[in-house]
Amino acid sequence: MAGQQFQYDDSGNTFFYFLTSFVGLIVIPATYYLWPRDQNAEQLRLKSLRRVHGRCLWYRLRLMKSQQSIVPTLKKAALLFGWAVFLLLSYKVSKLDREYQEYNPYEVLNLDPGASLSEIKKQYHVLSLKYHPDKGGDEAAFMRIAKAYAALTNEQSRQNWEIYGNPDVSAVISNHFQYTQLSPFPRIAHFSLPVPSLAQGTWWYRSIRYSGDQILINTTQLFMHFMYKTPNMNMKRLVMVLTAAFEFDPRSNKEATIRPTDNTEVPQLIRELGNINVKKKEPPFCYPYSLKARVLVLAHLARMDVSEELDEDQRFVVRKTPPLLQEMINVGCQLTMMANSRGGFHAPRLVTIENCMKLTQMIVQGLQESKSPLLQLPHFEEEHLRYCISKKYKVRSLQDLVSLKDSDRRSMLRFLGEEKYDEVMAVLGSFPHITMDTKLQVLDDEDSNNITAGSIVTVTVTLTRKRMSLPNLICLFVKQADSSKSKAKVWQNKSKGAKKTAKSKKKKLTKKKATPAPTKAKQANGNVAGNVPAAAAKEEDDEASDKGSESDDGDANKDSPSERDDDSDKQSDTEVDEMAGDDEEEWEALQQSIQRRERALLETKSKVTHPVYSLYFPEEKQEWWWLYIADRRDQTLISMPYHVCTLKDTEEVELKFPAPSKTGNYQYSVILRSDSYMGLDQIKPLKLEVHEAKAMLDNHPQWDIPDTEEEDEEQEDSDGIEESEDDDEDND
Repeated sequence: MAGQQFQYDDSGNTFFYFLTSFVGLIVIPATYYLWPRDQNAEQLRLKSLRRVHGRCLWYRLRLMKSQQSIVPTLKKAALLFGWAVFLLLSYKVSKLDREYQEYNPYEVLNLDPGASLSEIKKQYHVLSLKYHPDKGGDEAAFMRIAKAYAALTNEQSRQNWEIYGNPDVSAVISNHFQYTQLSPFPRIAHFSLPVPSLAQGTWWYRSIRYSGDQILINTTQLFMHFMYKTPNMNMKRLVMVLTAAFEFDPRSNKEATIRPTDNTEVPQLIRELGNINVKKKEPPFCYPYSLKARVLVLAHLARMDVSEELDEDQRFVVRKTPPLLQEMINVGCQLTMMANSRGGFHAPRLVTIENCMKLTQMIVQGLQESKSPLLQLPHFEEEHLRYCISKKYKVRSLQDLVSLKDSDRRSMLRFLGEEKYDEVMAVLGSFPHITMDTKLQVLDDEDSNNITAGSIVTVTVTLTRKRMSLPNLICLFVKQADSSKSKAKVWQNKSKGAKKTAKSKKKKLTKKKATPAPTKAKQANGNVAGNVPAAAAKEEDDEASDKGSESDDGDANKDSPSERDDDSDKQSDTEVDEMAGDDEEEWEALQQSIQRRERALLETKSKVTHPVYSLYFPEEKQEWWWLYIADRRDQTLISMPYHVCTLKDTEEVELKFPAPSKTGNYQYSVILRSDSYMGLDQIKPLKLEVHEAKAMLDNHPQWDIPDTEEEDEEQEDSDGIEESEDDDEDND
């Protein structure tokens, strides 16, 4: 089509638009995600934690890393360089002249559109004399004139120009690719196009090897094999299975390393540790990477010193251990659910899953299972425990230490100076103290408090976190003491009332038999009327006589039927109102629980709760908990462990499980375990009374239609049919 505009990029300037866009797409998101955060804020946070966590390994490593690391500086330099390139390209693009050339042969020959062939030849002759190179003219101008003359005189060229806008069709096609021949940048872009695809393929190949929790799938399969093979797994076997994970194998994880010095240093640690089943030839426990990881974990639990080279490897192994143990717990829960639904094999025992939780606590605190929880505190050593467990103090747990009087505590910890004592008390005050309230119900049921066989039971557990201070523990002990005293008083009142009634009956029987009514009159609390003051007894006798006279009158003059009907109507109205009020309360409670669950699904809570005080763990860890219901007598899980990762102050968790299929009383336990601290676990009994399920109604009352109604409907149908037949006859 004549007059169409074409852009001929002879210099390759279009590539700069592409390059500018490409650099911008990289630099802008990278700045948002990779620009180092405010270092001052991190320094202030570390400074606020220094009083409590100053001796922790993770704190010292974080402090050294923030002071010595040049990674933030390198990130800033790389991002600034990227922005400089982006701004330079943007400036260059803004200066480029985009030349749009509209090719018109009439304008080249200085002719009006539609000029005749003779005029074209005449004008070409004049211009050729002026611009011909042999006559000293411009060669480029002469070439344009010759091209325009050919376009207007050659029929094919003229047709090409009218259709395509260019007399040379091959030029139209080749102009799209001319810039690749004139500029090297497009060739670079062309050959760099497979690079993103290659990077994406590499990322995909690596990502399919990991599960959603960034655990190697081969490791998950390994855990499932050994937990299926050994349902009842003790702590020693658990450590062996844990350290056989493929995360510690250099062939599967490049972060793991095997050093030449391991051949001398690892056997030395084995001799110091003692018997750790070195001679066991079962794969993969006999592999070098598994043996090394096991030795490093056991040395960490024993708080043994290792060389600098092994120290780095030990930090790597210890840092990887908590997520691996969480994966083992998940695998154990999956096997338990499979055993409950399918059967055919033994599910992992409760002790196996609880050993995983205990081992997580031991790894974080760097303590063996048999050690005292007091060793989690700073400045406490094995030789200091004899002061605590003496007959005078009998302090064996952190709670016992907090509940001591200040004078007794200071006297017991006399081996500590004032500064060390203050530090111990500050650390002890940062430990968590959890109160756990439970509520048992069956949701979406008419009677939520009635648990029937096979129903879905919901246990709502409210967790409240406070600091482990003396006032909090005193409040808890006072509540427990009050509840126990109140129970004792009720029991005592009942017994005393029973004794008094027995004595009074014996006395009354020995006395006059003419007045038996006062001897049987009792108060509401169970005491006999004869034990109250005389005036009160006289008033009661008068009231009894009045009641007797009223009853006699009532027997003589009975109520009329209308009065009895009114009384029954009032009583039924009050019962209906009470039932309606109960239904409204249950409905409101159900709506609140539904809204709470919806908010929990939509709300994303941060997993940053409270930093854990751990002297030997190489990474900052947050306080998390496991909450579950178990049958400790049968050593089975009733509900799957719920990992509470968002407990800052208060958290509400719903645990659901199916009620037993047989009726009776069941004794379960609601268990709360920490994944960071030893000695802070809680166990609360849960009594379950299962009733027989209601029988399903075969015929609901609303579908019972009386025979008279069916006959009436049939009669109406027959009448309608007869009327329609009469109408048809009339129409005919």
